[in-house]
Amino acid sequence: MKVLLALGGNAMTNAEGRARPEDQIAAAEVAMAAVGALLVTGADVVVTHGNGPQVGNLLVKNEVAAAVVPPVPLDWCGAQTQATLGFVIMDALDAEVARRGLERRSATLVTRTLVDLDDPGFTKPTKPIGRFLPAEEAALLVEHGETWEDRGEKGWRRMVASPEPLEILDAPAVQALMEAGFVVIANGGGGIPVVREADDSLRGVEAVIDKDLGAALLGKMVGADVLVIATDVAHAVLRYGTPEAEDIGRVEITQMEAYAAEGHFASGSMGPKVRAACRFVRATGRPAVITDLDSIVDAVEGRTGTVVLPDPTDPAFTERNSHA
Repeated sequence: MKVLLALGGNAMTNAEGRARPEDQIAAAEVAMAAVGALLVTGADVVVTHGNGPQVGNLLVKNEVAAAVVPPVPLDWCGAQTQATLGFVIMDALDAEVARRGLERRSATLVTRTLVDLDDPGFTKPTKPIGRFLPAEEAALLVEHGETWEDRGEKGWRRMVASPEPLEILDAPAVQALMEAGFVVIANGGGGIPVVREADDSLRGVEAVIDKDLGAALLGKMVGADVLVIATDVAHAVLRYGTPEAEDIGRVEITQMEAYAAEGHFASGSMGPKVRAACRFVRATGRPAVITDLDSIVDAVEGRTGTVVLPDPTDPAFTERNSHA
């Protein structure tokens, strides 16, 4: 079985959200213990991960050191954090594999994701990144071409585009590494956003791709049998925060999409995960699961978590299976 495991941003920080090196190393060890349990079952695994806190740290370094060294663009920040987090995850995974007596190698792939420069996201940036700044400091960065937004009492925050991922350009390399027996860490942070120029060359752009949507697309492209989106809760929840709150277990995609349309999932937390799960199921006819790290093995086998299933009455599902 091929499993695409998408680790949430909380999986690479401590419980308070700190992202010091020691915090990230400890968090990676916890996450890779779950991956090790999955490998014991014989699964082939691709791991993707968030990188928000790490990119945020680099942006602060950009601001503080701008008078000494040139700031690096956002796509470079994505590339740097992919490599650094990949290194941390590989070390943790190799240790876990050795502890379990397994023979599996790991590899990290710095991964690019194609986006469209005409995507509406570039016209009106909506993704907040980095730290809050007072108005006078934000104004200086606006003069340098950045988009900043007043976020109320906390101050101003930088806003960037979050375009739709169109293609994971390095998915064939991920596939080749999987076939060679590697556990692959790839497409961190949704991938490094690039656009294709008129001469067919590629260029990085200042944007942030939704990591869960990137994971859903990569899962489709490498033929994953299941997408597992790991977060800090065991299930998606209906009517969250109310006395009528209810965990969602196994659910067909049409019903899950209806729940989303009713506004059950917050845009800054569970909403993107539900959207990505549904997108994977729609594109592949295979299940997607939202759950916590401790439940990964049972989730892959469909015994726990929020399991989003294809709708057998959907004509697209019937047509897809007729060609399988």
